[in-house]
Amino acid sequence: MCEALCLLKQQCKKPAKFFLHPIPEVLMRSVNRLMIATLAVAGTTAAFAQSSVQVYGRLNTSVERQKAGDVSTTGLYNNASRIGFRGTEDLGGGLKAGFVLESGFDSSTGAGNTGGGINFKRQSELNLAGNFGMLRMGVFTAESYYAVADYGVLDQPNHDTGSLSDALYNYGMRDSNKIAYRTPVLLGGLTIEGAASFHEKAAPSNNKNAYDLAVNWESGPLALGGAYTQIGDDKNLGLRAHYTINAFQVGAYYQRSDEDVRGKRNAARVTGQYTMGASEFVAGFGWAGKWDNMSNSGARQLILGYNYNLSKRTKLYAGYTKVDNKANASYATGVAGADFST
Repeated sequence: MCEALCLLKQQCKKPAKFFLHPIPEVLMRSVNRLMIATLAVAGTTAAFAQSSVQVYGRLNTSVERQKAGDVSTTGLYNNASRIGFRGTEDLGGGLKAGFVLESGFDSSTGAGNTGGGINFKRQSELNLAGNFGMLRMGVFTAESYYAVADYGVLDQPNHDTGSLSDALYNYGMRDSNKIAYRTPVLLGGLTIEGAASFHEKAAPSNNKNAYDLAVNWESGPLALGGAYTQIGDDKNLGLRAHYTINAFQVGAYYQRSDEDVRGKRNAARVTGQYTMGASEFVAGFGWAGKWDNMSNSGARQLILGYNYNLSKRTKLYAGYTKVDNKANASYATGVAGADFST
């Protein structure tokens, strides 16, 4: 920059006819670089002032003694570890644009999803939010799941992931190719989200649009939720309640499934938690009735857990779960009639 200014001073001492000559190339390059650098800095400053990006995620690893049927295994297990990037930009007038990119990985080996590389199949979402609510597009978990099975104590003792998770809930929504709308918080603490997942001419077995509806209401110690999902003729209806009183929390849900092939099924779960300082004691029981078109297809699940919170971000936990499958049930194992415990 100093060199460019010196050139200007020298040229200004020449006769006026100088101004009819082309500006020296070296001067033009210097001025252009200065202008580009100034524009780049200004643009960067504006971007930082209006937007933010957060790196988030979790590492969750356990040592377990598992038994599936007659086969016992001791090993190190991953419990839905993940890394994500969440960003927002203030567009003014109460309008915000945002994105979420989230990838799972195996914390016990360091490998990416299912042994492959890092990808964003867990969540890849664009959204636009304002006073009207939020419009979402991409890949994301069904809000009906959070409205029923993954709320409060119902996600304990391990955030409803890994071997200690709820094995009986029937997840009836496709997560990809989705568009959703979420209302702002309405009078009395009510929120509603509706979503549609487009089949986009996929394989014939998946060649149907999917629909999801979730309703949440919270007021003081009481919280209620409801959900409905449908893919073709397969439907799921769920209801959830959660109540907090001092150090005690209790939650329960009921789910009614109606499928074209397996028929109808009822399922329910109740979970309680007692908090004492940094300690949390959790107990839960789940039940799934038989499918109408499948005899001996019911199951039960017991979950016991203890959490010790070292901080808001870190905890140690111990847990036990057992799934009792009837002869034609394969919850948690994938093998008909095989029980599971860990």
